[in-house]
Amino acid sequence: MRENFEHCLKMLLEHEGGFVNHPKDPGGMTNLGVTKAVYETYLRRGVTEQEMRALTAEDVAPLYKQKYWDRVRGDDLPSGVDWSVFDWAVNSGTGRAAKALQRAVGATVDGAIGPATLRAVADHEPVEIVHRIYYARKHFYENLSTFETFGKGWTRRNSETLEQALRMAAGT
Repeated sequence: MRENFEHCLKMLLEHEGGFVNHPKDPGGMTNLGVTKAVYETYLRRGVTEQEMRALTAEDVAPLYKQKYWDRVRGDDLPSGVDWSVFDWAVNSGTGRAAKALQRAVGATVDGAIGPATLRAVADHEPVEIVHRIYYARKHFYENLSTFETFGKGWTRRNSETLEQALRMAAGT
């Protein structure tokens, strides 16, 4: 839902935390959930470690809106579903999150949320969709080779996202 972006961004930034550069993380240098590569692509120039360390919520908000929220049609999704899809899009890519939503609602799985996917979303209860996305995400994480290293954090994040999305879907 259009009015949910700011709330979802706040929850996202709590999940993402600050600067990290874990040697086993294929994303490499990351701050507020934004990898160096993504930030460089967004800015269309190289960035230094110092710039990455100095990122603020205000710096990354437009990137998250344009590159993630808008790509998964967050404004057009029901409350709770928008958060489930947005959080997974940031964590694992917009295409993967879009395909999970499409599978959850029985739409054609092409990774692009368009009118047909939105019609299928409208035919399902948001709580049902949120649960299906949660289980798809859980299965995805558990089958990654880096689950042993990052699985505890991913599992916690997925559970928190589920709880938050269910509250949103219930209007609380």
